Amino acid sequence: MSDAAASHATDRRELSAAQRNAVAELLRVSPVADELGRRFAAAGHELHLVGGSVRDALLGRLGEDLDFCTDAHPDQTLGIVRGWAEAIWETGREFGTIGCQRDGLRLEITTFRAESYDQVSRNPVVEYGTNLTEDLRRRDFTINAMAVSLPDHRFTDPYGGLADLAAKVVRTPGTPAESFGDDPLRMLRAARFAAQLRFAVHPDVYAAMTRMAADLDRITAERIRDEFTKLLCAADPITGLRLLVDTGLAERFLPELTGLKLEIDEHAQHKDVYEHTLTVVRNAISYEQDGPDFILRMAALMHDVGKPATKAVGSDGRVSFHHHEVVGARLTKARMKALRYPKDITAKVTALVALHLRFYGYGRGEWTDSAVRRYVTDAGDLLSRLHKLTRSDCTTRNRRKAAQLAADYDALEERIARIAAEEDLARVRPDLDGNAIMELLGVPPGPIVGQAWKYLKDLRLERGPLDRDTAEAELLRWAREQGIGS
Repeated sequence: MSDAAASHATDRRELSAAQRNAVAELLRVSPVADELGRRFAAAGHELHLVGGSVRDALLGRLGEDLDFCTDAHPDQTLGIVRGWAEAIWETGREFGTIGCQRDGLRLEITTFRAESYDQVSRNPVVEYGTNLTEDLRRRDFTINAMAVSLPDHRFTDPYGGLADLAAKVVRTPGTPAESFGDDPLRMLRAARFAAQLRFAVHPDVYAAMTRMAADLDRITAERIRDEFTKLLCAADPITGLRLLVDTGLAERFLPELTGLKLEIDEHAQHKDVYEHTLTVVRNAISYEQDGPDFILRMAALMHDVGKPATKAVGSDGRVSFHHHEVVGARLTKARMKALRYPKDITAKVTALVALHLRFYGYGRGEWTDSAVRRYVTDAGDLLSRLHKLTRSDCTTRNRRKAAQLAADYDALEERIARIAAEEDLARVRPDLDGNAIMELLGVPPGPIVGQAWKYLKDLRLERGPLDRDTAEAELLRWAREQGIGS
């Protein structure tokens, strides 16, 4: 058999497997989908399962959210689903979408669209289309431009999505320039699908992403944020991140990532910070236990972004990045704020970046129990993630050094566990509470109580738990030194 014939045979087997997956998945949801299709048909309208739902059915992983398209307008769709759906929502009505729920499935039904952008604004101009083929052409990629008609299960694939699914390639129904011109966010979506599905981006798509990267500036920070988050939480974010950097898209919204490509001086050898970062992200993923952890992955991605600004070459030719964790935390906070991430998420990622170097030096035996308590207290509820990030950051090829670092961190975790068993490290508090402080010092609520509380907490971190008499004596001694109550 020739190579070409063998390739076609492989494609046919993959297509056949995909079609079997689709049949099994569609049979699972067909009681609801077919019933809905019959209701639309009885009202004189078409209904098609479409887009990601068909793609996921072919991949054997159809979820509980189903997407449909129809020639019915929103008011007509509402009339068809009322009395049948268990719940209805109209939040997407201005875009032609009516949502509803039935038997645990979430259904979104959208009128055929001939949607386009005006090439300037950030929002689509929604115009209703008249047929399925036109609706499929406006979709982002061929693998999302397939449909299954209901209730007869007729398969429609005018742009070769099934073949692209078998070939594992991301391609646009029309020209990439036309597709990305309509919605530049699709360039970021191409990288996201490559990361989620482990697909390759078609050369024409890649070229258009590179040529049109600046068009991403038309898109709101919130839409970019949501798409990037999906990419970073995908099965293979490294593929997506490389695409963003290589096409120039990262430069439009995450220039710190591109900035990691430091020029390596042959006389001042140091790690390729960009490649090191991607390795740290990959390592961090290996430590996840309950699915993708965006906070951990983002911290791994951003942990060294302060290095370009702090790079220095000493008189001995050695490269240093002093305080890059401080600079990196500041850059991370600013970038995540620009991308409109929630403050609590930003604070956690920023804290991990700031803390990621704290461990180094532990192996030299310089850490007291006080230092361990401060490490745990400063990490707070991020301690588990900090463990994972610190371990992920060890990418040295020197096996002896890697083994020593791992052993040192094992020792630190064991020490934390030992001290935690003796003291309640998860909730380090002063040995006297605010009421006891006020009573002992004879002061009302105010700044003095806060200062005393902080002093006692620092003392607790330094010396461990104190008995009541010792704590009171230390507080009174501090008060005398501060001139309080004298």
